[in-house]
Amino acid sequence: LRNPNRLNLEKPMSIYEKLNTAMDNNDVNAYAELLHDDFKFVRHATNTEMTKNDWVNVISGMMESGKVTRTKSRCIYENDDILISHSFVSFPDGTSEAVLVCFTLSDGKIIRSETGATPIN
Repeated sequence: LRNPNRLNLEKPMSIYEKLNTAMDNNDVNAYAELLHDDFKFVRHATNTEMTKNDWVNVISGMMESGKVTRTKSRCIYENDDILISHSFVSFPDGTSEAVLVCFTLSDGKIIRSETGATPIN
C-alpha cells in the first residue's frame, strides 16, 4: 500500500533513459513519443533535414531489420535543453561507426537531432 502522505522521491526517467530503453527494446512507438511534433533530423552530409514522420520511418526500418546494433551507449550530458550521447553502431553491410548525437530538447521532447560519426575499421 502506498501512503498518500509519503513524498515520492523517485527520480523520473531522463530523456536519455527513455530513448535508450526504446532503442534496446526496438520499440518504435516509445521512440516516436519522445520526438516533438516539430522534430527535425539534420543530415549534414546532404545538407537536408528530415521531419518526425520521415525519421520515424527510418528508425522503424532499422529496428524491424534487427541488423543495426548499438553498443557502449552512454549519456555524456543532459539537462532540460540538450542531450549529448555517444555509442558504437554496427550496420548490416559490416561497417561500424562511433556516433556522437546532439539532441536539442523542447517541452520535454526531442525537437532536433544532429550526429557526428567516425568510421571504425
